[in-house]
Amino acid sequence: MADTKKQQSTSTQQFVEINSIRDGVVVLKSGGLRRVLMVSGINFDLKSEEEQAMIIGAYQSFLNTLDFTLQFFIHSRKLNTEEYLEFLKERREKEDNELLRTQIDEYSEFIRSFVETNAIMEKAFFVAVPYDFISAAAVSAALPIPDFLKFWKTKSMEVEKKAASADLESKIRQINQRTDQVVGGLNQIGLRAVPLNTEEAIEFFYNLYNPESVEVKKLKIAEEY
Repeated sequence: MADTKKQQSTSTQQFVEINSIRDGVVVLKSGGLRRVLMVSGINFDLKSEEEQAMIIGAYQSFLNTLDFTLQFFIHSRKLNTEEYLEFLKERREKEDNELLRTQIDEYSEFIRSFVETNAIMEKAFFVAVPYDFISAAAVSAALPIPDFLKFWKTKSMEVEKKAASADLESKIRQINQRTDQVVGGLNQIGLRAVPLNTEEAIEFFYNLYNPESVEVKKLKIAEEY
């Protein structure tokens, strides 16, 4: 049984492009890097026509300053009320007034039954900042190599592995520079953008790859919005 679970886990990991997450930076199996930003929203419909035009113009200007692509996406998830219900339970235990205790019980039951019978969704907005590159090993792997050159290929791969750590640090600095540029551009539009740290990124991708489950807790960063 344990072997079956392990086999299923290994099989699932084959479809996940993430190799590791380091200091909030997602390292892909292909060698590319990603930073994920959580972004606040704007109720565009409530803005005046002049304000809407200003927002659209600022957004166009922001996109024109970029020399790399961005991915914007919305994550919808079931609203989790467990923490709130636990808060009500603790509040009830501290309440001396019997009438208020009864009202808290009725309110808690209403929330519990309402959520069970209605799919209450909440939305969060994210931006993915990419950094991709092609290594010398990847280029050479795509080309036929004569037998007498395979030895030198092996040696060059060993040298590349030794330099990989320092090379990764350099690429992390570059994607962080891109991230700062995106954060600044979104701020000018009136959107607050905050990069996910390692813990938040892990939780985010777990929720993303398990859409049918109700998350135990929301991202800590989401509580600021």
